[in-house]
Amino acid sequence: MQRVPLTPAGFQKLQEELERLLKVDRPKNIQAIAEARAHGDLSENAEYHAAKEQQSFMEGRIKELKAKIAMAEVIDPSKIRQSKSAFGATVKVLDTEADLEYVFILVGQEEADVKQGKISITSPVGRALIGKEVGDTVVIKVPARTIEYEVLEISFE
Repeated sequence: MQRVPLTPAGFQKLQEELERLLKVDRPKNIQAIAEARAHGDLSENAEYHAAKEQQSFMEGRIKELKAKIAMAEVIDPSKIRQSKSAFGATVKVLDTEADLEYVFILVGQEEADVKQGKISITSPVGRALIGKEVGDTVVIKVPARTIEYEVLEISFE
């Protein structure tokens, strides 16, 4: 199995979700199944079927989280000292065509959240930025157009 790179915050988020599922959501679901079962005929009991479906989804997510936590490779960006962009780097770039600045945080697929500026190191932009230094220019072909970014700043926080 392949290791899953995570920042300490991403690792903690997975652990918290797992704990919530195990200690809060699962007991609530068990109670909901018991209450629905008490209503009688299970074949036409929509509440029972919904609770069982929720249980199936929850158990699958618990299994997935346990696997990801077991395979996690926690990398603390604040301990990285280098001039090239890598996992965990905060990279400030300039879109040379649009003259707009963007800040990307390079993370693993599990933590990617474009709204927060967190992009996966396996995404086209993430792959293009890995190994670059301040002053480098990267050209990325995306379906809509070709983007050219100039790397302005790299930090590890």
